[in-house]
Amino acid sequence: MPDRFLAQVAVMAVVTYLIRAVPLALCRGQLRSRWLRDFLFYVPYAVLGAMTFPAVLSATASPLSALCGVAAGMALAWREKGLLTVAAAACAAVFLAERLL
Repeated sequence: MPDRFLAQVAVMAVVTYLIRAVPLALCRGQLRSRWLRDFLFYVPYAVLGAMTFPAVLSATASPLSALCGVAAGMALAWREKGLLTVAAAACAAVFLAERLL
């Protein structure tokens, strides 16, 4: 059993390393394609959004209160407020929606 666990950890470590090492080995200079640079710039934001948005909608007692929090957060983010302000306002909106519903 422990040998199998160590083998699994080793395989995961190699796969994780290869995912990071192969692009560094293949791309020696600066990327000339503006489209590819822009695409790679926005990938982390898209992945983070795809992972967190479903959890945001299911983290509250009702989907309506979650939507209130999302709406408050998006409104303040659209007005370019800071991260702490946006997060606090979204939490407050969810809290108020939970109390009122």
